[in-house]
Amino acid sequence: EIKRVIQILSRRQKNNPALIGEPGVGKTAVAEGLARMMAAGEVPEELQRKRLISLDLSAMVAGTKYRGEFEERVKNVLSEVRRVGDVILFIDELHNIVGAGSAEGAIDAANIIKPALGRGEIQVIGATTTEEYRKYIEKDAALERRFQPVLVGEPDQETAQAILFGLRDRYEAHHRITISDGAITAAVALSSRYIGDRRLPDKAIDLMDEAAARVRLDRLAAPPDLRALENKVARARGEKEEAIRSQDFEKAAMLRDAEEDFRRELDQQKALWRAGQNTGAVTAEDVAAVVSGWTGIPVTTLTQAESDRLLKLEEDLHRRVVGQEEAVRAVARAVRRGRVGLKEPERPTGCFLFLGPTGVGKTELSRALAGALFGSEEALFRFDMSEYMEKHAISRLIGSPPGYVGHEEGGQLTEKVRRRPYCVVLFDEIEKAHPDVWGILLQIMEDGVVTDAQGRKADFRNAVVVLTSNVGAARITAKGSKLGFSAAEHRDGETRTPEELRSAVMEDLKKVFRPEFLNRLDETIVFTQLGRSEIKAIARRLLSQVGERLKVLGVTLTWTDGALDVLARLGFDPDYGARPLRRAIRTRVEDPAAELLLSGKVGQGDTLVVDQAGKSLTLYRQEAEKEKQPCENN
Repeated sequence: EIKRVIQILSRRQKNNPALIGEPGVGKTAVAEGLARMMAAGEVPEELQRKRLISLDLSAMVAGTKYRGEFEERVKNVLSEVRRVGDVILFIDELHNIVGAGSAEGAIDAANIIKPALGRGEIQVIGATTTEEYRKYIEKDAALERRFQPVLVGEPDQETAQAILFGLRDRYEAHHRITISDGAITAAVALSSRYIGDRRLPDKAIDLMDEAAARVRLDRLAAPPDLRALENKVARARGEKEEAIRSQDFEKAAMLRDAEEDFRRELDQQKALWRAGQNTGAVTAEDVAAVVSGWTGIPVTTLTQAESDRLLKLEEDLHRRVVGQEEAVRAVARAVRRGRVGLKEPERPTGCFLFLGPTGVGKTELSRALAGALFGSEEALFRFDMSEYMEKHAISRLIGSPPGYVGHEEGGQLTEKVRRRPYCVVLFDEIEKAHPDVWGILLQIMEDGVVTDAQGRKADFRNAVVVLTSNVGAARITAKGSKLGFSAAEHRDGETRTPEELRSAVMEDLKKVFRPEFLNRLDETIVFTQLGRSEIKAIARRLLSQVGERLKVLGVTLTWTDGALDVLARLGFDPDYGARPLRRAIRTRVEDPAAELLLSGKVGQGDTLVVDQAGKSLTLYRQEAEKEKQPCENN
């Protein structure tokens, strides 16, 4: 960019470069770099004798009370530049010259300097953002043709690291600590990955600066021992003054000596503490902690080795999801492929369609995925597509167009993803949404971005997109079979293979969704029905959750294997998944436990036991087994 600026400055006519780029890419730094090169004599001969001077437009406008004062100041500046010669003016925020000082009957700065620019009497270097250049400069064609645009792009990570290494000395001198090479590398890498709405090198510099400030403040905070000594000094001084007021001078003398001893010890401890302040450095962990504060992503997910977490992703998911081995493996494979960098860079980390009957764990797997990948279920953004069945409801996702009520609020989808780009976006029951919503999803799944009603882009490249649907569920459950035969069996009674079931479900899927929609999915995952063993494992987890709630009340909950078998039998319904089990636990465990607590038969420190009683359940206190509370609805 500096070389291109020098080329434009060396032209005979229209030798006024305009630095254009996104905020934070270093437009002003290009002008400062040119000034340094001019001072060092590292420019062509015709530029070596020139000076680069910054023009402060706000200072020129300030205090102009009467019409003509501002124009007079601008004319004086132009006259001085012509008189001195060999001066290049640098105007930061170049768009401000359009309309600066204009009022009824007055002339703005742009129209005053246009003739001088056209005749080559003055040279100007301007800097402005792409949006403001389009909004202000391009509207004035006569002004635009006098400037030669120089596009300043965002530097790559290697260049940004070199910039930070060059700036390190200044920040170390300001914060009086050292900044390690690892901290600079982490600042560039983590800012590129987790802060998508800003540009390098600005965001990496800010990250390094704040990490250094954080370390410095942590070190400046006095340790507890010093604070305790300070409190002792203050207490001794207060008691001494109280003794003097009560004319107990002997006690006051003792307290004076004690205060001096405490103060002497305090000074020694402070000297030792300050001597150790010169050591220490900003590390990658400090940078990660600052990124965590900016983005809300827990520090552990940044500092823990990504490869270790991805390799045990199946294990993490199975802590929440029972069964569905094939579904968990497929999701883990696709996520690993995306995170390693083998996916297409412009697409989301993963796009999945979860198919299957109700209650088999489709939504639960999405929650588990958000927790395993991003450290918190708050990273899951769930959209129930039954709320988006009308054509106009799409404006709730991406925002209303300007002019409509609420257009300034933004869209529910785009605003959430813009604030937290590392997330799992769940579109539940996607077949219920209006087909126009599917059209928005096409762009998200293919390009990784979507433009909201205000023209701002929401970046989905770091998100995992999950769609759930019940299409084809009748093929899996027995209710959807014909002539009394289960969909999992042929007419001759042979069991269907998972491949045949998947093929049957895909036939129904192709009748509902268009080919271009299905073609953009990374994986279409068919969830199978839950068996009795899986229902038993889910019962154990649900009882553990009830136990956690009772523990808050001071009551311990235990259960027998026989109770689990009864719950698995009462809550087992292949067509409805695990939800009947939740209802069974509510009526046969939670309701009797609530009655025992309210009646006072169970209190803090007691243990409740869930046991088998024939074909039903019983709930009793362990210390007095004869006082058994039968479960209702047997």
